[in-house]
Amino acid sequence: MRDLDPDIICLQEVKATSAQVDIELGGYTAIWNPAEKAGYSGTLILSRVLLQDQLLGIGVQEHQLEGRVITVDCGPYYLVTSYTPNSKKDLVRLDYRLQWEEDFQRFLHLLDKQKPVILCGDLNVAHEEIDLAHPNTNRYSPGFSAEERQAMSKLLSSGFTDTFRKMHPSDETYSFWTYFGNARANNTGWRLDYFIVSNRLMSSITRSDILTDIQGSDHCPILLELGY
Repeated sequence: MRDLDPDIICLQEVKATSAQVDIELGGYTAIWNPAEKAGYSGTLILSRVLLQDQLLGIGVQEHQLEGRVITVDCGPYYLVTSYTPNSKKDLVRLDYRLQWEEDFQRFLHLLDKQKPVILCGDLNVAHEEIDLAHPNTNRYSPGFSAEERQAMSKLLSSGFTDTFRKMHPSDETYSFWTYFGNARANNTGWRLDYFIVSNRLMSSITRSDILTDIQGSDHCPILLELGY
């Protein structure tokens, strides 16, 4: 954080409440959205940008208990951080995931009617074959099912842009590696973490990168820079 000096930091799968965490980050305001279930899910935004408003969740009661979404009004745009539900082994939670996608995209479009949107987070999908190391053996794996990929395609065809893929069209860079089988050392990864923006905001994006050199998690951070 000291090296990158970010204005806003978005964290997913925080698994904690503010009462359980003691961190000193001078100048940052913290917005927490913990899950009702202890030690599960949860999101957090740390901002030194003056925020005009904030919203927890997406306004659908069914999705409110897991602390998966925070939206902040940054003035020129909305920033949304999301920890998208995982479909789980054998896709046992796929039906819920698809309902989530429908409700979440409806929420994003309502925001987008008011001002441009930046969506970031662990979206738990590798959208294209280039976004994971072994697409052929993962056709029915959570995060690469046809249904999940189609949901992402629907979002990206309705006024939103995947910033990393737009700026790095042939880059095979990943943001997640399982802890098993030396996956990170072998770069057997997935790109599950995204900055997605309203199309009209794309001209203001100067950088969208995946910071693979930063350790400390099975995910690595991603970075977005705006030119204003």
